[in-house]
Amino acid sequence: MDSEILLALVKTTMPFGKYKDRYICNLPESYLVWFHSQGFPPGKLGILLGTMYEIKLNGLEYLLDPLKKR
Repeated sequence: MDSEILLALVKTTMPFGKYKDRYICNLPESYLVWFHSQGFPPGKLGILLGTMYEIKLNGLEYLLDPLKKR
C-alpha cells in the first residue's frame, strides 16, 4: 500500500455531502459501504474512499493511528 495514500487518509477532508469537512479516516463505515454500492467518485477522492473502505472492511484502522499523531 502506498504510504502517500495512507497519509492522505488522515489529512484529507471530505469535500461535500453529509460528512463535509470530516477527515476521510473518520468517515463512518456505513457511508463508505454506501459509496461502494453506488460507485466511488473518479480521481484521488475515489481512490481514498475505496482505500478507506477496504481498511475498515478488514479491520485495519489501527494502521492509521501512528499517522494521526503527525
